[in-house]
Amino acid sequence: MIRRRHLLGAAAATPLLEKARAWAQAQPFRPEPGAQLRFLRWSRFLEAEDRATTENIRAFSEATGVPVRIDNVWQDDVLPQLSVAARIGNGPDLAWTLHTTPHMFADKLLDVTDVAEHIGGKYGGWYPLIEQYGKRDGRWIGISNVVIGVLPVYRISAVREAGFERFPTDTDGFLRLCEGLKRIGKPAGFAFSRAPSDGNSFCHWLLWSHGGKLVDESNRVALNSPETIRAVEYARALGAHFIPGTIGWNDASNNSAFLAGQIALTNNAISIYGKARADRLEIADDIDHALWPVGPVGQPTELHLVYPFIAFRYSRYPNAAKALLTYMLEQPQYGRVLENSAGYLSHALRAHDDSPVWRSDPRITVFRDVAARGRPLSYAGALGINAATAFSEGIVADMFAEAVSGQSSPRDAVVRAERRVQRIYRG
Repeated sequence: MIRRRHLLGAAAATPLLEKARAWAQAQPFRPEPGAQLRFLRWSRFLEAEDRATTENIRAFSEATGVPVRIDNVWQDDVLPQLSVAARIGNGPDLAWTLHTTPHMFADKLLDVTDVAEHIGGKYGGWYPLIEQYGKRDGRWIGISNVVIGVLPVYRISAVREAGFERFPTDTDGFLRLCEGLKRIGKPAGFAFSRAPSDGNSFCHWLLWSHGGKLVDESNRVALNSPETIRAVEYARALGAHFIPGTIGWNDASNNSAFLAGQIALTNNAISIYGKARADRLEIADDIDHALWPVGPVGQPTELHLVYPFIAFRYSRYPNAAKALLTYMLEQPQYGRVLENSAGYLSHALRAHDDSPVWRSDPRITVFRDVAARGRPLSYAGALGINAATAFSEGIVADMFAEAVSGQSSPRDAVVRAERRVQRIYRG
């Protein structure tokens, strides 16, 4: 269901508009005569981003003469609506999507390799994670402009009270920290559940950090391995020190528990810290973030949220669509969105490593590196419908929940999860 719909047309003469007009004269994609566009996106979850994006698109419309209609829908409705549009060949010209969406109907999408190469060449290149999500068979079918990082967030005083001067950088230290936090009555709490952002981020880190994976590089099911068993056993050891009930958590549960002082360590975007600052809570100065500890594999193994732009091949105005994508990815517009997000959104282009937002508050600087450290949710296999299905069915989270709750032994939980993966990849 479309929650909000508006058409962006004329805008007052402003510095933003003047720059947009100058850009329109020099940019490489000339909109077709009479072009008009529909742009579908998820409903806003960050007012500053929504405002900056809307203002950018309004300036684009005024500078190019291309009106753009923005359709805002609930995030869970984006894929169903786009799937219908791809099937019938009619609907929005462009969309802002999540994760694997471009790979669900890759043959229906406009090749935007020229846009990606043009922007990447100007701004230091794309991180490998962005290329992994964006390319199919050597061509760009989606371009992610932002990544939402999901990282450990903790109370500084509690970590010190538990005996740590700084947040541990390895999984052994992380386990000792959780033991220490329970001992002082300020436990950790991570979702062993299908919580879409926090639960998936945590559980995939658990699996990958110990060398486990659903499938290998050839998309062969590879879950039942000594590495996966080791990850599940580690999870059981961790879970013994968590606050009770995390198997039933959703994405709001850990926020509430942390802000209420029930836990001193969890994982999140900057939402917890941002709310503490916005509400002027005393604990705000006692909050900090950390990178995920590195496990036995010896390298970062993180899952973050990636949001690709796509354009459909059925669009009557492909040049106008490419022009809009290009405009939104150029530094002045991109920088406004990034800086206004105050760290909630991280960048996909290397040139933005030195963005002022990462110097604005040392508590959020760690989010600068999430695109560089992230893995695609399909790891180690290819993105596509199989990977998306396995992710949506919560197989990784369910596997850990079964073992941590005592419902199954680690080995039985892995075998059960393996059967589910096999049904998907052999179906």
